[in-house]
Amino acid sequence: MSADTPEFAGAAITRWGQEHGRFQSPTAREILMLADAGGSNGRRPRLWKTEVQERLGNQLGLTGTGCHDPTGCSKWNPIEHRLFSEISLNWSGRPLQTFETRIGIISSTTTKTGLKGTASLLEGVFKTGRRIAKSVMQALNLEAHSVCPKWNYTIRPQIQAAPAT
Repeated sequence: MSADTPEFAGAAITRWGQEHGRFQSPTAREILMLADAGGSNGRRPRLWKTEVQERLGNQLGLTGTGCHDPTGCSKWNPIEHRLFSEISLNWSGRPLQTFETRIGIISSTTTKTGLKGTASLLEGVFKTGRRIAKSVMQALNLEAHSVCPKWNYTIRPQIQAAPAT
């Protein structure tokens, strides 16, 4: 409702994990995140990686692997090819004046192969311009991959200290 920021992307993927992922794959310990190069969940935003660490890693206990398409290559994203065009056809130029209209169009979209769109409103204020210090980045449990390390990485949960007795 406010802005497409890395904090919003982190909150959205966490909600998915809590509402769908845990029920679809209750024993899963890892999540693969395919993303394009830019935007809120791009390869550069430090806040995106800190959100993955805090929300997916530390809160949900999941290891998150991010694989980003190079700039200009998101057109090969399998979801865009399989679902976004169908959403556009279902939309058919109707005015997108309310969130309810948008959610309804996405949620009522299905493909011939059985893929079904889902959507929900994520309320909150996600402020733009948040900065993450280098020291915070260095504290992440982040491992760059040997192949395309700027585009591919794994973030594991941080080990929490045991409470003093």
